[in-house]
Amino acid sequence: MSKCLKGLALSTLLASPVLADGYGLGRPALPEEIAAWDIDVRPGGQGLPEGRGDVFTGEEVFADYCASCHGDFAEGVDNWPVLAGGFDTLGDKDPVKTVGSYWPHLSTVWDYVNRSMPFGSAQTLEADEVYAIVAYILYSNDLVDDEFELSHENFAEFEMYNADGFIVDDRAETEYPQWRVAPCMQDCKESVEITMRASVLDVTPDQGEDEAAMSDAADGTSDAAAVTEVAMAALDPELVDAGETVFRKCRACHQIGEGAKNKSGPHLNGVMGGPVASNPDFKYSDVFLAAGADGLVWDEAAMAEFLAKPRAYMKGTKMGFAGLKKEADIEAVIAYLKSFDG
Repeated sequence: MSKCLKGLALSTLLASPVLADGYGLGRPALPEEIAAWDIDVRPGGQGLPEGRGDVFTGEEVFADYCASCHGDFAEGVDNWPVLAGGFDTLGDKDPVKTVGSYWPHLSTVWDYVNRSMPFGSAQTLEADEVYAIVAYILYSNDLVDDEFELSHENFAEFEMYNADGFIVDDRAETEYPQWRVAPCMQDCKESVEITMRASVLDVTPDQGEDEAAMSDAADGTSDAAAVTEVAMAALDPELVDAGETVFRKCRACHQIGEGAKNKSGPHLNGVMGGPVASNPDFKYSDVFLAAGADGLVWDEAAMAEFLAKPRAYMKGTKMGFAGLKKEADIEAVIAYLKSFDG
């Protein structure tokens, strides 16, 4: 083809309707292609696919895909995020921000699991699996009971614990004008004072033990064991069995029974009736050592109050467990703990 004909062909092509207003690349996206990318979910449940999942199914799916990083009970493994607990700590110096204590919208949980999890295999979960995992995370935070089923139908009805804990960011109106002025460059203050010191939290283990406090606490062990032995004779077998079921929430950190060893938490053989922080082979945090030194004993009243709200009862503990909301569960766990006299 001559240069003249090539030029004519090109000019004719460029003048065609397809290319007259652009480069002619691509095509309009099809509705089904847009839908494949449109996976966001809004607080009211808009954007959710149909599906449902219950707590028991969620426990199995969570164990398969999530527990290796987040622990069997959403307590976190090593430096992976804790998903449960931390209630009423947001005003503390060291707040525990979890799905239960901090996240204001359930849609954020569903959307994040669906969009980004499991780690390394994002968007491989079926919708029903995502519903089940979210249901189990809610259960791990004691926000629902073990018979709960989450679905696209009841999703919008669920309100998160910290739903009212956020405010509209008004800094552009209230604070920015104070910053955007000519800065002081000389003799700005008469004196300079250090008002705070930086600190790194949750990365350094507690160092050392108060041996005197430990030995003082151990003095009451023999009497406590006698009390426990008498109490065991009156234990209700059905209540103990119920406590074993509830104790599943504790097993990720605590062992109990024959051959029990210390894990991230101490083993709990003989804990009932014994002094706080009395396990000589476990390195307790300062708050437990102080309680033991003060003579605190794990009687039923103390254990019940602790199990209801661990962080409120032991201010400063790094224990991530949110606590048990049902009095029946607390009573059952105490009976189960009593059944192991050490």
